[in-house]
Amino acid sequence: MDPVLRDEQPDKHEFGKRTYIVADVEPLDVDGVRTVEVGTLAWLIGFVALLPFYGRLEDSGRTWWLWTCLAGFGLGLFGLEYCRRRRRVRAERSDAESA
Repeated sequence: MDPVLRDEQPDKHEFGKRTYIVADVEPLDVDGVRTVEVGTLAWLIGFVALLPFYGRLEDSGRTWWLWTCLAGFGLGLFGLEYCRRRRRVRAERSDAESA
């Protein structure tokens, strides 16, 4: 099954009586890989930073902070794989169109 990539963006938005024209500018991070890498790394750093305070977190009933960071890191790994696959598919399509 071929994934559907929706890269078409409107060139103007109409809100009430106003029309806003969208500038034709390429985004900095088209595939999102770098963004997801940074977010995943931030969750990992949060987990590691909270580990020394496990006792305090347990005493105050906030161990969920630690597990939230771990869950964020795990979900980030899934997101990273998704974005990498998406980048690969887009590159393959671009190569196929240019050939």
